[in-house]
Amino acid sequence: MALKEPQKNWYALYTKSRTEKTVFQSLISSGIEAYLPLIKTFKQWSDRKKWVEEPLFRSYIFIYISKKEYFKVLNVSGVVRYITFEGKAVPIPPQQIEAIRQYIGSGEEPISSGQEFQIGDKVEVIRGAMNGLQGQLVRIMGKQKVKIEIEVISQTIFLSISKSFLRIITSP
Repeated sequence: MALKEPQKNWYALYTKSRTEKTVFQSLISSGIEAYLPLIKTFKQWSDRKKWVEEPLFRSYIFIYISKKEYFKVLNVSGVVRYITFEGKAVPIPPQQIEAIRQYIGSGEEPISSGQEFQIGDKVEVIRGAMNGLQGQLVRIMGKQKVKIEIEVISQTIFLSISKSFLRIITSP
C-alpha cells in the first residue's frame, strides 16, 4: 500500500517590514516551498535612478505547507505570524496564487476603457492573467490603474489593468 502524501495548502505569512526577500531565502533554505511575487519598479533617489525588484505585497510571503510544517515556519527569523481568521490560518485557493503568478509573468499593458466604476464596487477580473480574481475597488487611479483589495489576505494590490478587464459584481 502506498503512503499517502500529506495534504498541503497555500497560506500567507506576515513578515517584519522590508525583510521579505531575506525571509523568503530562509524559508527555501529550510525546505519550505515559498512564493514571493516581485515586480520591477523604477526608483529615483537624489543621486541615482534604478530599476529594482520589490514585493507585490509588502510584508507578505506565500507558503505551501502541510500541517506538520506549520510551526517550523514560525521559527524562521523575520516571520511574524500567519494571516488568520478567527484564530486559524486561512488557506488561500491555489487559483489565486496561480493568478498572481500569471500576472507577474505576463507583463500585460493596460488598454484604456470608457467604463464607469465607483469606489466600493465588488469587481472581478474577466480576462487577462488575473482572470477570476475578485476584490473590492478601493481607488480609481487615472484612466487605467485601479486599486483592488483582495479579500483573502486583507491586503491591497495595485494592478495596472484596463478597466475593460473588470466587471462589476455588486455596487455599494
